[in-house]
Amino acid sequence: MKSFLYGPLLSFLLSTFFCELASSQNIDTVQHAIANRSNSSIQQQKPYVIMISVDGMRYDYATKYNAPHLIAAVKSGVVAEGLIPSYPSITFPNHYTLVTGLYPSHSGLVGNKFYDSKLNRFYVSKGAVAKEAHWYCGTPLWVLAEQQHMLSAGFYWVGSDVAIQNTYPSYYYGYNEQISLHSRINTVVNWLTLPEDKRPHLINLYFPQVDFAGHHFGPESDETRKAVLLIDSAINALQLAVSKTGLPINYIVLSDHGMTNINHAKPLQVPYNLIDTAKFRVTGEDVLVHIYAKDKSAIQATFSRLKNNTDGKYDVYLKYKTPKRWHYDSKNDRYNRIGDILLVPRHPNVFVYTKNGKPNIGAHGYDPTLVPDMKAIFYAWGPNIKSGLKVPAFYNVDVYAIVAKLLGLHINEQVDSNYDTARRVLK
Repeated sequence: MKSFLYGPLLSFLLSTFFCELASSQNIDTVQHAIANRSNSSIQQQKPYVIMISVDGMRYDYATKYNAPHLIAAVKSGVVAEGLIPSYPSITFPNHYTLVTGLYPSHSGLVGNKFYDSKLNRFYVSKGAVAKEAHWYCGTPLWVLAEQQHMLSAGFYWVGSDVAIQNTYPSYYYGYNEQISLHSRINTVVNWLTLPEDKRPHLINLYFPQVDFAGHHFGPESDETRKAVLLIDSAINALQLAVSKTGLPINYIVLSDHGMTNINHAKPLQVPYNLIDTAKFRVTGEDVLVHIYAKDKSAIQATFSRLKNNTDGKYDVYLKYKTPKRWHYDSKNDRYNRIGDILLVPRHPNVFVYTKNGKPNIGAHGYDPTLVPDMKAIFYAWGPNIKSGLKVPAFYNVDVYAIVAKLLGLHINEQVDSNYDTARRVLK
């Protein structure tokens, strides 16, 4: 079990990902356990699911970098040719889509950064504001499970440390970068050796290393290769350790998006000279700029001005007239959190928000229809999952229905999942 933690992979991990260890004050590393919860007798008979997100793991990384354990899993389970992220293909919206079955425009989490005019507040994925439950709509899988008297556990998944619908997972951690992979594996094993009435049947686990490497060194880099192999080994170590419990565990290994090389040497400046900031608020990511009107009468003139000055490097959209395939327009914007005007760079361009801003080498967030590198991974294996099956790429909103059906949970609200995908994947 410990073998994957030694050698060059460990050196890479320690030198790159955990440089923050020197400053660990005020960081919550304690496991939170909600008292007085138990699995019902019916739920104790249900399957177990460990759902693992490998942030930024592109659809082709396993074969490209010869990740032996994921490749071997194909023979005993199901692999998709790709998992198609929802637009925009960025981390927080897509992690939340995976566990709610809702497009970002329907879940409320429309970006890593956005503005809510009703609240008159900005959402930022890092910081205290991200712990406020009113940003998160829909019913995440762990909330669905807890509502039906099935215990769940969350290790860093987006929203799992937030009291969504006044409910946390029975066991969870606040996000931090202090807990080693080895300790995380031990924690999962410990959860699965609890008495039946206290044992979580759904475990959500998150690994950021591949995304970090892809951003800072690029998807074709040796650092990304090492990160992929590190996580591949970690998943194998987890599986070996968990197998000793003798429990029938189903594994779902997926990612939120892929990664692509960008024109980081010549980023686009957000065209503030064309935007009257007395009449608009501006926020967003390097691949999507939201422009929110304080004065609605100024929208059309500003849109026209922006539209006429793109130099063919980015597209400008009014919120009511974006590509239908995005599900990201006025009609779909349930919580009015999408900008009135959107600036979308054409691949491989990205935006920076300051004069001396420097983008990363790799990025994501583009339309996956236009940039196939955005496609993510989907691997699944276990006693309740078909074996030796390769399926076409499918949309990540479908994952919610797969996991709910696998756990025998009832979905009691309308979601965006296609239930046919679950029937295709599960026994």
